[in-house]
Amino acid sequence: MTELIRNPRVMKKAQDHIRSKIGHKEQIEECDLLELDYLRDVVKEIFRLHPAAPVLLPHLSMEDVKIGEYNIPAKTRFFVNVWAIGRNPKSWDNPEEFCPERFMNSLIDFKGQDLELLPFGVGRRSCPAITFGAATVELALANLLYHFNWELPPGVRPEEFDLTEVFGITMHRKEHLVVVAKPYN
Repeated sequence: MTELIRNPRVMKKAQDHIRSKIGHKEQIEECDLLELDYLRDVVKEIFRLHPAAPVLLPHLSMEDVKIGEYNIPAKTRFFVNVWAIGRNPKSWDNPEEFCPERFMNSLIDFKGQDLELLPFGVGRRSCPAITFGAATVELALANLLYHFNWELPPGVRPEEFDLTEVFGITMHRKEHLVVVAKPYN
């Protein structure tokens, strides 16, 4: 939600997209998510910049391997830094910029086939609930954007946000986001 508050153009575009596709419904349902391609791009961009877990579960090399200029012996334990991958300028144009449009007409998904976006991991140790996790986030965000208009409290500006993240097993912002939700009619 922080990225959407900081980028009102993207929030408005997402809300307009959701509201035009859904029409007048009491609640957005999982079957509606198939129609919400821009929302899916927004969620991908959020996961790219702010993965829930900054590093994946440890992996073990099965044999000696050379990656770039690095020689990695067999049975070496290593961690994949998802946070750094999502900000790699070799993979992403303007990697620090929140831009869901980068995923438009792209086949990059959450499933770990595309090594630029790994919010749920990769390989045998990837999250077994990828589909459920992605749908849960999409459904929650779709309903929040569909039913409410969001703004900052009086006197607060997006440029003043402390975006410091706390690293650990999971990542979250150091400072809580305080916003005002106004029901959408």
